[in-house]
Amino acid sequence: MNQTTIEGWPMLDVEDATPFPAVTDYKAVANKIMPELDHEIEDFNYNTWHITNWCYLERRLTGPEFEVGNCKWRILLFPFGNNVKDTVSIYLDFVDPKGAPAGWHSCVQFAFALWNPEDPTQYIYHFAHHRFTAEEPDWGFTRFYDLLKLLTSCDNRTRALIENNSTNITVFVRVLKDPTGGLWHNFINYDSKKETQYVGLKNQGATSYMNSLLQSLYFTTYFRKAVYQIPTEDDEPIKIVSLALQRVFYQLQTSNTPVDTTELINSFGWDSLDSFVQHDVQEFNRVLLDFLEGKMKGTKADGAITKLFVGKMRSYIKCINVDYESSRVEDYYDIQLNVKGCKTLRDSFKNYIQEETLKGANKYQAEGYGLQDAKKGVIFESFPSVLHLQLKRFAYDIQNDEMVKINDRHAFPMEIDLEEFLSEDADRSSPHKYLLHGVLVHRGDLHGGDYIALLRPEKDGKCRNAKIQV
Repeated sequence: MNQTTIEGWPMLDVEDATPFPAVTDYKAVANKIMPELDHEIEDFNYNTWHITNWCYLERRLTGPEFEVGNCKWRILLFPFGNNVKDTVSIYLDFVDPKGAPAGWHSCVQFAFALWNPEDPTQYIYHFAHHRFTAEEPDWGFTRFYDLLKLLTSCDNRTRALIENNSTNITVFVRVLKDPTGGLWHNFINYDSKKETQYVGLKNQGATSYMNSLLQSLYFTTYFRKAVYQIPTEDDEPIKIVSLALQRVFYQLQTSNTPVDTTELINSFGWDSLDSFVQHDVQEFNRVLLDFLEGKMKGTKADGAITKLFVGKMRSYIKCINVDYESSRVEDYYDIQLNVKGCKTLRDSFKNYIQEETLKGANKYQAEGYGLQDAKKGVIFESFPSVLHLQLKRFAYDIQNDEMVKINDRHAFPMEIDLEEFLSEDADRSSPHKYLLHGVLVHRGDLHGGDYIALLRPEKDGKCRNAKIQV
């Protein structure tokens, strides 16, 4: 038996003054007590078990069966505690784990409400979520509530919840869709090849930043093909990055188990200690692409890096009162966008091209015109086929004199049109709509953490968590 410890009872909250409905308003109660988890709901149901003669109940008993998500469930009750004294223990129990198909699982969000049968406004509730499997067919609360408190009016309740030796227990069950197969998975005895048709990369110490980037590049099909076109017949994998990368990509295609990256790490000239030092993933990406671009020159893959990842932007200073402008066009491999003060990705792009006015003591020295008021900014002349964006999650905290991580919410869409951020003279003959291919996520703070890659390599658009550490 397993437990969680989230609990509550009907009362007004400072942040949410909406009164709790009576428990018999089942759907309203479910929406009130179970938080939104941002996962699509496959099915929902609820079931109430009326219990009498509480004092004479057996130590362990199950309630009536009910169906939700094409599976049968029931409440598992220990009225006097499951290996704990004077505490009620309640679990949600999958009825037939032995008869479940091989690999069966169900991702369920659920809640229990124990309430007075004569007054449905008097109840205590707990909620949780769990990935149910044949090996873990029940989940719930070993310490649901103190038995003595259920027998009296307390904790802002006007009546006992077990009254005249009877009570009701209602369970609310949401079965959630699991399109990736990895929702709430503990990854013990997990076969990613079987579940997703893909395998991960082994973490060699602190190489999750590298692994997440490699997975993203591997699923950029044109890039993978270009890497395979680099001649490496006379190279050694522990010395030449391009050959070691080819071997990693090949193993990602063919292996049934997570792929080792030791050869690739050695080809960078790193020793064993270097693999335990976490690097910046953006910096690593630039170093890797620069090296590969050099190896591709004069081969069938020549120009592939530029074609895929390089765009052009123009920096300019334009005088306000005289006809003078200074500008230069530069290549870029990625765009660093501010998160602070920007709620969405589009806001970040608008912030990036926002003009700065140079005036007063900050006037611009224009050749032939002297000091002038001017507008300073950048504008995009072109976007690459594959656009790399870096969200600037770290900033300097002046008050504490240190770098801090910005954990503000930042929304980005599955599709975005960037044409509005092009210069007036830019080529608009082709669309500039981008589909989200992947997100590299850093979990941790300035001093450490790890990376995971969320990718959607398939035509169905399903995102895959490509990180598997062993």
